[in-house]
Amino acid sequence: METVKISIIGAGVVGLAIARELSDKINGDIVVFEKNESFGQETSSRNSEVVHAGIYYPKDSLKSKLCLLGNKLLYEFCKSKVIKYKNCGKIIVSTNEEEALQIKSIHEKAASIGVLGLTLLTKDDILKIEPQVYALNGIFSSTTGIIDSHGLMKILHEEAQNNGVMFAFGNEVVKIVKTSKGYAIETSKGEKILSEIVINAAGLYSDKIARITGFDVDALHYRLHFCKGDYFSISGATGMLHHLVYPVPHEKGYGLGVHATLDLEGCVRLGPDATYVDHIYYDVDDGKREAFYSAAKTYLPFLKEEQLMPDTSGMRPKLQGLNDGFRDFVIKEESDNGFPRFINLIGIESPGLTACLAIGEYVGDLISL
Repeated sequence: METVKISIIGAGVVGLAIARELSDKINGDIVVFEKNESFGQETSSRNSEVVHAGIYYPKDSLKSKLCLLGNKLLYEFCKSKVIKYKNCGKIIVSTNEEEALQIKSIHEKAASIGVLGLTLLTKDDILKIEPQVYALNGIFSSTTGIIDSHGLMKILHEEAQNNGVMFAFGNEVVKIVKTSKGYAIETSKGEKILSEIVINAAGLYSDKIARITGFDVDALHYRLHFCKGDYFSISGATGMLHHLVYPVPHEKGYGLGVHATLDLEGCVRLGPDATYVDHIYYDVDDGKREAFYSAAKTYLPFLKEEQLMPDTSGMRPKLQGLNDGFRDFVIKEESDNGFPRFINLIGIESPGLTACLAIGEYVGDLISL
């Protein structure tokens, strides 16, 4: 059986970032298994492409620490590699008195955990920078932006490949057996390899990979919940907004509410919403149009319902169930659970894109190379 030092399962943005980071430390001897025919075909390509500031994550959580560091690393990386991005900023807006009271506490909490570039805004302040937006008050986040996520993944893939990383596309990992010398991996194409180190970055399927390896995903609270997010584009709105515009989020924190995001061409879309589902599918329900319109009309008074067109959708791999509180990323070397040199990354939803380079560094620190 062929042997390799490191196997990475999953070639989304996180798996690619890990591959690039580790390949800087060892030349070659790394293989990335990906069940799709190319990189970034699932969660990594079905999201808002937002570079987050880290406003809502609890202090000292991995989501907070890796988002704060990742924000800085990602902007620096994009600038140095000439990857398209726009540091456009975000405005969180209140549209009623109850939300207006929450703005100050959101600002104070975010500042206390080290989020930079936050400014409280009055109604007049918001009108000056976003005349098409209605709000009583708000917060401006100057470190929030948007990125060409495919361009980012393309560079990560190229640099990892140039460093000797092998990519096995179209190879779904179907079996993993712990042995005295590492982990015997078998794929859907019958490929077999013995790997000293395994890194599970399989996104929506990361709990499945953990389970087939022998982890009790229920006892360890590793079971994922699929949370679907739909988007609607706004026709005729190109250039009408200059910043991302977010409402005050739902107190349960399933998502950040139906917000208005931009792409690099200035087109505007609404979403994502947050709906727990029992299987993965990507159809956008046109019947949601009215709900999206009602949610966004509160802060986008120019909006007409007929402007909304079903766009795309994505699936969040959440550890947090429907009635659960906050769940952090799981990024863990599993010796404590009887699987030495096996690293699980489970529940890597937002801010996974923002944090990807920081996650790569974090995983590198977990491995003694």
